[in-house]
Amino acid sequence: MASKQPRERVGLALAGGGPLGAIYEIGTLVALSEALEGLDFNELDVYVGVSAGALIAAGLANGMTPAAMCRMFIDSDSAEVPFDPAMLLRPALGEYAARLARLPGLLWDSAREYLSDPLHKDLLASFERLGRVLPAGVFDNRGIGEMMQRLFTHAGRSNDFRDLKHRLFLVATDLDTGDAVAFGAPGHDHVPISTAVQASAALPGLYPPVHIDGRWYVDGALKKTMHASVALKEGARLVICVNPLVPYNAQRAAELGHHHERQLVNGGLPVVLAQTFRAIIHSRMQVGITKYEHEFKGADVLLFEPRPDDDDMFFSNMFSYAGRQWLSEHAYHRTREELLRRYDELAPKLARHGVRIRRDVLTEPDRTLKRQLGQLKRRRAGPMGHSALSLSDALDELDRALNRIKSGRQTQPSARSPA
Repeated sequence: MASKQPRERVGLALAGGGPLGAIYEIGTLVALSEALEGLDFNELDVYVGVSAGALIAAGLANGMTPAAMCRMFIDSDSAEVPFDPAMLLRPALGEYAARLARLPGLLWDSAREYLSDPLHKDLLASFERLGRVLPAGVFDNRGIGEMMQRLFTHAGRSNDFRDLKHRLFLVATDLDTGDAVAFGAPGHDHVPISTAVQASAALPGLYPPVHIDGRWYVDGALKKTMHASVALKEGARLVICVNPLVPYNAQRAAELGHHHERQLVNGGLPVVLAQTFRAIIHSRMQVGITKYEHEFKGADVLLFEPRPDDDDMFFSNMFSYAGRQWLSEHAYHRTREELLRRYDELAPKLARHGVRIRRDVLTEPDRTLKRQLGQLKRRRAGPMGHSALSLSDALDELDRALNRIKSGRQTQPSARSPA
């Protein structure tokens, strides 16, 4: 009797995008997990995470479901490790103090160099070394690593790459060489997962580099946006990719009746920088995906990302509590819409890997992320908690209705600032 053919390997690659990206990815993953039959996002063969995507990939590889991460990071409904977005904005006081301690010596060296030959020395050039006093990051990212460490030391989870059931790769960039390093690969799998998450998410200028084994590491997106090739090189024949950041098409949005400026320059420097950053990383990602089609023939790489006219995604304030809940719901619905819109394209590709798109789930008119999470809460709470949860749901519905009346829109608005 012939032996049964082994299942083809399946991978997941999650790009970065800061808190905004993590929220969008969670909402997207909940929608995908409900609609894709035959695909368990906790039982994939390879997980690859970059920056904010590293946090989500590490949670999935550790057995946390997309719904569980939604409750923890978006609803802050976790008895294990409460998540407070304010931890992402704590000043890097230790970094400031260490840099300021170098100021007297640098001043003395600069003055001595200039005074050694003031007629021929350039004053500004002599004092150029004072730039070393500037901190390498504005905010302290140690809280991210500490939270991940607490989360992954709970029973049934691990903070050690080598103890995981499936392969996990978290990509960071070596600051001194510019090389991408995949923590979890041989030679780099002894590093704690929590430390690798912190390094992968250390966006230069925002967070200080992370010191690991005598090297300094920053955000993994500096080299590539997605690093899906890591999963493909591990033998994955189907790779699901989620990229939360795309350049915003203001003209197209205006043509569709959205209410933001047709010209982004009117939004000032934050909007211009946000658009520039998105355009750079997105074009680089598209080049990479095109290369995968030729380099890994026969593999299917499926990308999910926001539409370019999605002004709600571009202008959302990810640090607002109400904004987090709203944006995850937004990502959930947009992903469901995309699965239906791309059904004819995606269904045959997924079918090759034993995965089916459930139209019945996608066409349920009243299905929402909040309602699905509420049902999970009720099952956990049992009959005694049903009344309280129903009252909470009713109050939330009333709050959304009042917001719709106030704003004149059909969806709940969030506090807006450029992402």
